[in-house]
Amino acid sequence: MAEGTMARWEIELPDEDATAALARRVKTLVRAGDLVTLSGDLGAGKTTLARALIRLLADDPELEVPSPTFTLMQIYDGTQFPIVHADLYRIKSAGELAELGWDEAADGALVLVEWAERASDELPEDRLDIALRLDPARGDSSRAAVLTGSGSFGPRLALAKALDALLESVGWTDARRSFMQGDASTRAYERLEMPDGRRTILMISPRRADGPPVRFGKPYSAIARLAEDVTPFIAVDRALITQGFSAPDIYAVDREAGLVLLEDLGGETIVDADGPIPDRYAAATAVLAAMHAAPRSDIIDDEPEPYAIPPYDIDALSIEVELLVDWYAPHIARVSLSSGARATFVSLWREVLAEIVEAPPTWTLRDYHSPNLLWLEQRDGLRKVGILDFQDCVMGHPAYDVASLLQDARVTVPDRLEMRLLGDYLRLRRENDPGFDIAAFARAYAIMGAQRATKILGIFARLDKRDRKPQYLAHLPRIRHYLAKDLAHPALAPIRDWVETNLPDLLIAQDRGAAS
Repeated sequence: MAEGTMARWEIELPDEDATAALARRVKTLVRAGDLVTLSGDLGAGKTTLARALIRLLADDPELEVPSPTFTLMQIYDGTQFPIVHADLYRIKSAGELAELGWDEAADGALVLVEWAERASDELPEDRLDIALRLDPARGDSSRAAVLTGSGSFGPRLALAKALDALLESVGWTDARRSFMQGDASTRAYERLEMPDGRRTILMISPRRADGPPVRFGKPYSAIARLAEDVTPFIAVDRALITQGFSAPDIYAVDREAGLVLLEDLGGETIVDADGPIPDRYAAATAVLAAMHAAPRSDIIDDEPEPYAIPPYDIDALSIEVELLVDWYAPHIARVSLSSGARATFVSLWREVLAEIVEAPPTWTLRDYHSPNLLWLEQRDGLRKVGILDFQDCVMGHPAYDVASLLQDARVTVPDRLEMRLLGDYLRLRRENDPGFDIAAFARAYAIMGAQRATKILGIFARLDKRDRKPQYLAHLPRIRHYLAKDLAHPALAPIRDWVETNLPDLLIAQDRGAAS
């Protein structure tokens, strides 16, 4: 077993209610294909715990769950996956498992095994072991449980233990947890609701593991200036609130585990079934104009120490556009580019982006678009727009976030609405600063829109091919449409010529994208 893949958690079980609470904890940990072994002396409570867990997973508190001591194996239908409950006390050798049809029953199921030590050589190391023992010194019904996560279960158990401690520290142990969503990254979100109706959002964002070095001895995430842990989110969140914007309040944090309890801003968005809600998009545009109107420092005065927002430099911008040739070209366009064509593509982009990185930078949130913007009707002015998902904030050109909003990757923004809102933004900037250069910003808007569209085409192709998330492919026509529009700007003529030669479908597909 690899070093560092084991976690341990000891829990006191003073009564039967505590055993039921343990079952609820375990329910949040397990999924299809997992192995949970239950060990302990006779009467320690293995079957009691297994019964409580099976009933929870089947969502049937009255489900009959007999001990499998004599049948050796019982199979139940859970709401999400089958559950196999086995008792190996009576087997004499691990070879008997095959005769029971073990492999077929366990495929795609959660497997709960009592007396697993009788077949320990046949069981995988990736598992959760729950060792139960009587604790008569604390009372006749008192027990203790030691949970040990081995292999891939180690980090999951460590995270669960940290979350339990965090919730206990703020009095939210009794909260009901419901999964909300994940995103294209490793983050996940849950809504927590207390019996009295109070709600909060749990962000689960473990520290990003370094990928393989791709350049300068650094992984892609470091070059692209992606957040490695929750520190950037916490710092930028507090900075946005200080400046009068509606980011969620932070209630509690475990930086090491990557856990943050956040204000629940609700679920009302700036889109509806027909697409963008124009007035709400206009408000979101006004937020950007206000954010960009004043100089923004790259140093945020945060605890325990100041946080420095990284620059959106030429290396970060250019490695993002390379995702197109690395992932989109071979896996979506089915085009094998020569090393020369690839090098030319990167060189052309670096030439265009040179003027972008020379412009005065501001806070660039990088994910300022409809999935991360909530509508807060009860608030006033700019605070009506709730802002989420800004941990990858960099010091970059203001045009990037404007393009992110008005060329929304997941919702089609009609061309006429895009131009109207862009005009609103330019007007607000000019009202604040009569010297604001509208023509220069329009040029930067096309460049940043094309850079973002190029990057996202590569990211969505990678999500499909590498991460098995094909749902993002539905957005490709829309993004190709945005890209074709942006490439029509004279500043991008050399890149458009390259695309016409090497990936012409990116331009041909624009009409389909406009209708998405």
